[in-house]
Amino acid sequence: MHAISSPEHGPATTLPEQWRALLAPCLATDDSLQAYLITDLDHRLHFAPGLLAVSRRQLHAIATDGQIRSWPLTPDLRLTHHDHAGVGTLELFNDRERLAVWRYTLENNLAALRLISEFALQRDAAPRPPEEVCPRCNTPVPSDLDECPTCSRESNVAPSTWTLFRLWRFARPYRWQLLLGFTLTLLATAAQLVPPYLTMPLMDDVLIPFQNGQPIDWPLVSWYLGGLFGAAVLAWLLGWARTLILARVSERMGRDLRTTTYRHLLGLSLEYFGGKRTGDLMARIGNETDRINIFLSLDLLNFATDVLMITMTAAILFSINPWLALVTLLPLPIIGWLIHVVREKLRTGFEKIDRVWAEVTNVLADTIPGIRVVKAFAQEKREAERFAAANEHNLAMNDKLNKTWSLFTPTITLLTEVGLLVVWAFGIWQIASGDSTVGTLTAFLAYIGRFYTRLDSMSRIVSATQRAASSTKRIFDILDHVSSVPEPSQPVHLQNVRGRIELKKASFRYGTRAVTQDVDLVIEPGEMIGLVGHSGSGKSTLVNLICRFYDVSAGQMLIDGIDVRSVPVAEFRSHIGLVLQEPFLFFGTIADNIAYGKPDATRAEIIAAARAAHAHEFILRLPHGYDSLVGERGQGLSGGERQRISIARALLIDPKILILDEATSAVDTETEKEIQKALDNLVKGRTTIAIAHRLSTLRKADRLVVMDRGRVVEIGNHDALMAAEGHYHKLYMAQARNVDSEAAEPAAPDLPKTTGI
Repeated sequence: MHAISSPEHGPATTLPEQWRALLAPCLATDDSLQAYLITDLDHRLHFAPGLLAVSRRQLHAIATDGQIRSWPLTPDLRLTHHDHAGVGTLELFNDRERLAVWRYTLENNLAALRLISEFALQRDAAPRPPEEVCPRCNTPVPSDLDECPTCSRESNVAPSTWTLFRLWRFARPYRWQLLLGFTLTLLATAAQLVPPYLTMPLMDDVLIPFQNGQPIDWPLVSWYLGGLFGAAVLAWLLGWARTLILARVSERMGRDLRTTTYRHLLGLSLEYFGGKRTGDLMARIGNETDRINIFLSLDLLNFATDVLMITMTAAILFSINPWLALVTLLPLPIIGWLIHVVREKLRTGFEKIDRVWAEVTNVLADTIPGIRVVKAFAQEKREAERFAAANEHNLAMNDKLNKTWSLFTPTITLLTEVGLLVVWAFGIWQIASGDSTVGTLTAFLAYIGRFYTRLDSMSRIVSATQRAASSTKRIFDILDHVSSVPEPSQPVHLQNVRGRIELKKASFRYGTRAVTQDVDLVIEPGEMIGLVGHSGSGKSTLVNLICRFYDVSAGQMLIDGIDVRSVPVAEFRSHIGLVLQEPFLFFGTIADNIAYGKPDATRAEIIAAARAAHAHEFILRLPHGYDSLVGERGQGLSGGERQRISIARALLIDPKILILDEATSAVDTETEKEIQKALDNLVKGRTTIAIAHRLSTLRKADRLVVMDRGRVVEIGNHDALMAAEGHYHKLYMAQARNVDSEAAEPAAPDLPKTTGI
């Protein structure tokens, strides 16, 4: 009889029946369930049920497909917890590695915390096996382990260079081209090794006999010279083909890497971008992928050639004269030791340089788009000094690294030169002893010249490899990040959307800070809702939840009775039109900006949307009408004109749900009237949620929703809320007093008109 419930641990008694049946075979007769957590997200952050349960002896995990994994509660196990932007994560570790990871929505956070507490309690109460002490590090070693976990962990930590192997994901589609390139590299290297070998008989069989008075055998000379020429031409042809093929492959891998990274970046939720600098992300997708591309197309190709050349040369040298070959290889252990010492310094140095260079890029990304503000406040000197400081920091980091690198490279060159002198001395001694010939020494010197040149070249790969490894890590930092707004594993598709929105006990936490709490709200199709409240009351967060820029931490949000988390994100957002306080226009034509949400729109549809947005007239006054170019971020257009274009953009996609976020707060009164006419056309027949600081602009709303400290405190129309004399009444009267005090101030004298900032 398996004990599934435990009276002293109440939560265990509520385990649903389907999980009880799966868990029962895992529990021994004297074991019992203590706590559990139903996880509702898989590793891709798709909604999928799973179970994590703690018994007196083990931790059990059951996946959606019924697969069961169990871990005995040994003292080295740790269960860690963190959450971010609505997604909680549990990770199971031992002293050597991470064993498993589970994710869940914060609706289940209380159960997760209870599970962690019970896990620690049962683990600490479990009987500990006898321990021995590691003779090397004096760390206690459990009896059930064959080796010291501390020492094995240290020996198994892979250097960052291994990050480069993750690029195989992008190399796999081109594996046959890479195999062909490697084969050509092998053949080209072999062809390059033919000429030194032919110099040996040329010296011993032709030139030295000629010096001793014998005639030159011209046919033999012609054969040797023909062999030298043929080998050179063959090496050139093979090298050309190899370089072309591998360069094309590396360019395509670079293209795939940039495209995949950018596509993944666009799929991440807003919380990721909130903690990142624009310049840093631009540097990763641009500079870092270029560096990886150069490494793959040039450095790695040269390294492979160097390795083949050194290996094949060493084999030939040993076949000619083993003792002379051993003398030739004497510098290799010292060079290997230097590479080992320098590699770690280069790795950390290049990572620091990448971060510092990102700061330089960030200054540019901040300043250039905000150049109007910089000039308006006469801060050119300050920004120039900020850039100079970042640039100086970059210089200092490079100088520090160059001290190491500048010593390393000449040291390698010195060792190769010394090695060449040793070969000369040993070769002359062997010739004098009669153990070798001049031809053999000549061939050795020809091979050694190539051997040491390649050895010197191969040592330089350390720098390129560490740079590329650092770049790869920064790229995969993006690719490894998962969106906190998951896609459903079994999507439900919306049919005939009406636009009914329902929030049930909806709460959202950002980190440890509760932003909205227990919001209950129903918005009927076609209804216009006004969101009002002090700054920081949760209005924008509620709009972000409705747009599904974030998911609720607890509770539900429904669209036409369907949980939005079961609807594909892009499909859901295609039914939402958004008009922001600061409209963003892309560099391009007016028509392109209006049609941004519907790229296949006809010119007639674009014009109709512009007319409805009261933008048609001013667009026709532009030099090229709808084909007029808009500067970056809409430079060249007034705020009201940009806003009306953004309204036309929202009208064109004909959304069922409309979000107006302070759409008229940043314009003058006359422009506000024009925008208000456009908005009147926009809201017809649509479910509308409007945020406005000017409460007078929300008089047309069917209902007003008043928020305070993340909660909905009042709902009703203007008259009812004024009569209640609650939060809304205080807000309205405070604004009215401000307006009255502004109207009572004396009018300012007329000033000459200037161009606005």
